[in-house]
Amino acid sequence: MAGVVPLSDDKKKVLLISSTRRTTWVLPKGGWELDEPTLEVAAAREAWEEAGIVVKITNDLGKVDEKRKEEQLTPDAPRAAYNFFEVTVTKVEDVFPEMEKRNRKWMTYDEAVKALENRPELLDALERSSICKS
Repeated sequence: MAGVVPLSDDKKKVLLISSTRRTTWVLPKGGWELDEPTLEVAAAREAWEEAGIVVKITNDLGKVDEKRKEEQLTPDAPRAAYNFFEVTVTKVEDVFPEMEKRNRKWMTYDEAVKALENRPELLDALERSSICKS
């Protein structure tokens, strides 16, 4: 599994996307397809599909274990681990694969921390990034 922390050029904002149910904000993340040679390729594809962004990978943030509670796990959605990458957004497209399913929003560090407070693994990835924290 791979994910991205998409930062603006000045590193003052991060782009979050709505979950598919549009109830919470999340970072773009997902599976590693069999035809993808690297996690970096998978992460960039997830960024494109879910957020409509073209990215440049700038830093490997390492593995982040998902922290859902036991009762939230199912056979179809077991606990996962994601390799997150810090990326710079080079282009934002209006038309992208999941545009009907998701909203997206640029947020400051403080806004993102509040938005991700119920997703500690995503907050962990954000904290590992070089986003401006003040």
